[in-house]
Amino acid sequence: MLNNTIAVNFRELLQFLKSTDFSKAILVGLAVTVPILLGLYFDQLEIGLALCFGAFWSSPSDVSGSYRHKKIGILCSAALVVVVSFIGGYLDLPLFVLIPVLGLLTFSIAYLSVFGFRASLISFSGLLALVLSFAHQLQNLEVYQYALFVGLGGLWYLFLAVVWHRINPTGEVEEVFTDTYLLTSKFLHIRGRLIESNTDRDDLLPELQKIQVQLTENHDSLREMLIVSRKSSGQSMYNGKRLLVLTQLVEMLETAISNPVNYAKMDDIFSRHPGYMEMFQRLMFRISDQLEKIGYAGSDRRKLPNNRELKECVARIKEEITKLRSIPKNENLEGFLMLQNLFEYQEKQVEILRKIKWLLDDPKPEELELIDEEYARKFVALPDYDPKVLVQNFSFASPIFKHALRLAVTVMIGYGVGTIFEFQNPYWILLTIIIILRPSYGLTKARSKDRIIGTLIGGAIAFIIVSLVQNTYVFAVLGIASLVAAFSMLQRNYKTAATFITLSVIFIYGILRPDILTVIQFRVLDTVVGAALSFLATLWLWPTWGFLNIGKNFEDSLRAHKNFLIEIGRFYSAKENTVAPLRITRKKAFVETSNLSSAFQQMVQEPRSKQRNIDEVYEFVALSHAFLASLASLSSYIQNHSTTEASEGFKSAIAQIGENMDRAIHALAQEGENADFSITNLERSFEDNRSRFDTMAWDFENAVKTGKVRNLQEAYLILEQLRWLFSLSAKMLKLSSKI
Repeated sequence: MLNNTIAVNFRELLQFLKSTDFSKAILVGLAVTVPILLGLYFDQLEIGLALCFGAFWSSPSDVSGSYRHKKIGILCSAALVVVVSFIGGYLDLPLFVLIPVLGLLTFSIAYLSVFGFRASLISFSGLLALVLSFAHQLQNLEVYQYALFVGLGGLWYLFLAVVWHRINPTGEVEEVFTDTYLLTSKFLHIRGRLIESNTDRDDLLPELQKIQVQLTENHDSLREMLIVSRKSSGQSMYNGKRLLVLTQLVEMLETAISNPVNYAKMDDIFSRHPGYMEMFQRLMFRISDQLEKIGYAGSDRRKLPNNRELKECVARIKEEITKLRSIPKNENLEGFLMLQNLFEYQEKQVEILRKIKWLLDDPKPEELELIDEEYARKFVALPDYDPKVLVQNFSFASPIFKHALRLAVTVMIGYGVGTIFEFQNPYWILLTIIIILRPSYGLTKARSKDRIIGTLIGGAIAFIIVSLVQNTYVFAVLGIASLVAAFSMLQRNYKTAATFITLSVIFIYGILRPDILTVIQFRVLDTVVGAALSFLATLWLWPTWGFLNIGKNFEDSLRAHKNFLIEIGRFYSAKENTVAPLRITRKKAFVETSNLSSAFQQMVQEPRSKQRNIDEVYEFVALSHAFLASLASLSSYIQNHSTTEASEGFKSAIAQIGENMDRAIHALAQEGENADFSITNLERSFEDNRSRFDTMAWDFENAVKTGKVRNLQEAYLILEQLRWLFSLSAKMLKLSSKI
């Protein structure tokens, strides 16, 4: 056990040392160290610091995504910090003028976040430059010269980022793939545990939903990195192969979600056929284990697992199900059909896994059928950079507008407090505010706590080291090492990152100032004040509570599900060869379900007084996941089986389920009393709809029993899914009217 633990920890350490977080931290350390050393060598420390600041401020936009977008992001960051540094050089104004100007600048820069995630990082670079313009008083350079060298520092960082990409062009893609393999493995392992009747599903299902959100985000990141890169640099064989692997991973997630759906019925079947649960679970765990091995194998083809164990598991289950089929008892029919469907889904997972391993084993180009570039681009959602977005979001209905305004007011208060009470470094309060204050209450609260704890730990460690060592060279080495460690941990563990940030700041100040113990004292005090102001701002300044916005998530999720349902019906009826519209609507449904889960997680982190209708919201989220699982099951079946002609009953059922979805959307959209859409009318129209659906289901079931349906397995699966979808849509409709 101990040896296994050591092996796992060592493997995780190796993964961390190969990660982009660590390589970026090294890159940032190099970007800021070289200019300072050159400045000291040529006795031009001020120029060295300007270059260092420019490189440091341009680094936040260097995040996962397409190489082209990354370069543009770094360039935009460099341009923004040049402008902000130039303006910051002339902020030597009276306090009553400076504070409003500071607020206006903060709002303007923060408001750029309306253009998306990468724009928010560019905005963060500008805010860093604005705040730290208060920290550095120019001695030998003019303001325009300083701003110019800051821009050159940004270009210096861009140069290093480009060089590193040339050295390791696939490193970032491979890291996201590794993370996706491991998350998918964990997802499948939990699915395997869920088929046990005595497992705690109330704990496992929310965990499964969180992993699904992470996987959806990873799939989107990989699409951007692989598809946008192909668009900008031409189709490469590496990108083409990895895009095929990504397609298989997406298919694996959908297959996993699609079955089993009804756990209560699954428990009943396994109770009557007890040996099958263990066999299926063993197969699911083996698939999970192989994905984990693929994740850790990286680009080493020799470490790819073989298929022997999987073949044995599949062969045994197939043999046992054949035996069950041969027993001439009517009561075995339902059990056989359900186990047969479950087996076919797991058999498909094995086939997907084999395809992934084959693709990773470097097949010959002529053996591949690469995905068409125009088709692939349909699955990438690019941000909208139209200036109209600025106008559209300029209202209190926009969370970004409220956050930018909240941040601006908090920064003004923070600077006023720091100046009036004569803090040693008021800009440290501002720095804490722009780092901690996030659009959501939960994240701001967590960051405030982690920042304070990390600062206290870092201050204590620095105090001990300073008490034992008084050597500026040691401080320099520790300061740079702490900075690298901070950037390495920033996305993984913010509390640890805050500890190393505090250490790096204190040691760097220790080089410049002899009173380092005073620096530690004020660093801790400024951090506590900044964190307290940030936390209070999320409570009192235009708070964005989850219950105010989650209705929009409900609507978006319902619309995406309805579109997916309609596309399934169209594909099943038309028997077309093209699956692009079906897969696009499927992707949208997965994304919107993940967004709904994220909104709910944000809501549960808020004060209890703000968790309006929390039980109903949780039930709606669970129903949304169940509805998507059922849709995925239907979609997967009709894409991978030769199906019979769609009956009028099937078309009618799809229409009636869609009608429930429309009513639910309509109910959520009501802002007040509406005579044409009262709850009474809603319930009456729903009962009529249910009556029609029950009649259709009864006719369909009779057709199955009397042998009038050619494909019994197909009819059984579709009838069960239609009933389940109608039941779920009815529950969502009733919840929508309550919410």
